[in-house]
Amino acid sequence: MSLDEDARWLEWVTKQFETIAGEDKEIDLEEFKTALKVKESFFAERFFALFDSDGSGSISLDELLKALDLLIHGNETDKLRFLFQVYDVDGQHLLMGYRSGSIDPDELKTVLKSCLRESAISLPEEKLDDLTLALFESADKDNSGSITFEELKAELETFPEVMENLTISAANWLKPPDLDQKKRQTPRYLTRAYWQNNSRKLLFLAVYSLLNLLLFIVAMLRHSYGGPWFMVAKGCGQCLNFNCTFVMVLMLRRCLTWLRATWVVRVFPLDQNILLHQIVGYAILGFTLVHTAAHAFNFVQMTESGEYSLWEYLLTTRPGIGWVKGTASLTGVVLQVLICLMVLCSSTFVRRSGHFEVFYWSHLSYVWVWILLIIHCANFWKWFVVPGLVFMLEKIVGIAVSRMGGLYIVEVNLLPSKVTHLVIKRPQFFQFKPGDYVFINIPVIAKYEWHPFTISSAPEQSDTLWLHIRSLGQWTNRLYEYFRELESEALGPGRLATSLRKRRQLPRISAKLTENHRFCNIKCYVDGPYGTPTRQIFASEHAVLIGAGIGITPFASILQSIMYRYRMRKQNCPSCKYSWCENIKDSEMKLRKVDFIWINRDQKSFEWFVSLLTKLEMDQADEEPEGRFLEMHMYMTSALSKNDMKAIGLQMALDLLAKKEKRDSITGLRTRTQPGRPEWGKVFQKVSEENKGKVHVFYCGAPALAKVIKAQCEHFGFNFYKENF
Repeated sequence: MSLDEDARWLEWVTKQFETIAGEDKEIDLEEFKTALKVKESFFAERFFALFDSDGSGSISLDELLKALDLLIHGNETDKLRFLFQVYDVDGQHLLMGYRSGSIDPDELKTVLKSCLRESAISLPEEKLDDLTLALFESADKDNSGSITFEELKAELETFPEVMENLTISAANWLKPPDLDQKKRQTPRYLTRAYWQNNSRKLLFLAVYSLLNLLLFIVAMLRHSYGGPWFMVAKGCGQCLNFNCTFVMVLMLRRCLTWLRATWVVRVFPLDQNILLHQIVGYAILGFTLVHTAAHAFNFVQMTESGEYSLWEYLLTTRPGIGWVKGTASLTGVVLQVLICLMVLCSSTFVRRSGHFEVFYWSHLSYVWVWILLIIHCANFWKWFVVPGLVFMLEKIVGIAVSRMGGLYIVEVNLLPSKVTHLVIKRPQFFQFKPGDYVFINIPVIAKYEWHPFTISSAPEQSDTLWLHIRSLGQWTNRLYEYFRELESEALGPGRLATSLRKRRQLPRISAKLTENHRFCNIKCYVDGPYGTPTRQIFASEHAVLIGAGIGITPFASILQSIMYRYRMRKQNCPSCKYSWCENIKDSEMKLRKVDFIWINRDQKSFEWFVSLLTKLEMDQADEEPEGRFLEMHMYMTSALSKNDMKAIGLQMALDLLAKKEKRDSITGLRTRTQPGRPEWGKVFQKVSEENKGKVHVFYCGAPALAKVIKAQCEHFGFNFYKENF
């Protein structure tokens, strides 16, 4: 580092030290644990002992600077010496006065056990023994029964990705913020890549804005006789005629699903209809506020020379304004209140904070908004009649389809992290594409509520539909608790009379398969299917599927369908039994390569689809001439990265054992689970270098991560699609 950077680092560490040190200007063990945010006390105590070079039981600023200078600015050998001292539990080594020692198997097991806790990984004791032996046998080159510093160094050098940036991630709070990151680069909205990847949306918004401007100007000119405020009110009113109809067109799901299969999808941003619906909704709010304010100011002017007061103009029918018995002002006030409530209740905060029902029921007031608009404005019905008839037809078809035949939930499986897996008997007429979603109504949970969920089974699975539902809001929590209570009642003793009454009133669980898996027979209704951006995956050449948490559900369906088509292409040699997949492009599937990336917070979440992923791996047991058609990449964000000193031993052991057993210790898959979060720059760079054709990235998960991935896609020139409904 330069002298300026070194001085800045020293100033930053001193400042951070003062914030956690007490009046005695020393950091004790408890303060040290709090500052480092270390989960496992073993590491906190080991680090503290090594930082406390004089053995006084507290760390001074000089001791802290001396230790951190080694960890942040030291060379690889210095860092490795520190790591060795952490692992040598019974050794009495000073940080800067290293004496030779050794690590025995029991010490290594103690460290690995703490590593598992630090990374929130749960493994049985036998697996911990296997990990310990795998790492110990690999590092103990001379079979002496202990690992020396030189042997540990030699072993670590076989993992170059670990040595790249060896540090303690928990000590990042002592690194000063990077000034280079504060320097604003060219805003992404002004880059060429952004305009290329968002051309359809930007063109659509430009045309939409120009159309609103044209409507506004024409309406103003037609009503120039009424003064400026009257002109503004009429201009906004004409824009509202258009927008209050167009906002409905953007939610014609059946029409949009049909249009996705036509050339229209290449011209209009149909995959972003939800975003456009939100934009139009905010435009409606803006136009209504200006429209109402302009009329209010006009009424103020009219009161100066007229016979009515302001409140009579606003809240009565006496002035006779409006084409239905002078109700324009009254209906206008009610409309303003309804529209404000609808926009407020549809905000992200309300929908994502477990109050979906607030959004759902408040949004149903659109019926009253349209009725009031017809009464309020003499010309609105002309804008509304055709789209309104199509909307009504869609609703009638939806009700008819959802009520045709009896649909029943025939199996339920309660999965980790409060995920409910529903298996629904599939009707013969129900046809869908991979990645589609449906609205489901379960009367025993809520009689009038419909909620959208992605179908997680493949279209080729003809007998049943799968839905995986994460408990995030009131309805989804009630669903999970309903089946969990049925489980507990089935296990509980007594209360036969109560159970008999409930059995006669409600659908019951009929047969138990496992602790959380049962057959059942519960009535439900399904409306759909509806298309999503993932329908375009089979037109891609190289598809990258990224699921975050329960965001895997659309890709579960897609992966099953892809591998079904893959198996149809598979060829077998009759003489040597060698199998391969023909690399043929056809109208059904142009895919040459699929990369599937699944990011989970914890170990338990992988259990949702581990059996499915295992089957997909087995389908690709044979190597292909051009490499694997499907590559899977698993990431566990709660696990510390490979170059963190608190996880390095564990990650090395997991790598060694995975190579030996040919399966991952965390998930049981052949694919090794990577700790931490993906480095998207490196991930997409590797994808780009494969040259398998045009890359399309499909994402389902948290909106915050979507922004990061989209920015990277723009940088590499990849097409980006986000699951939205």
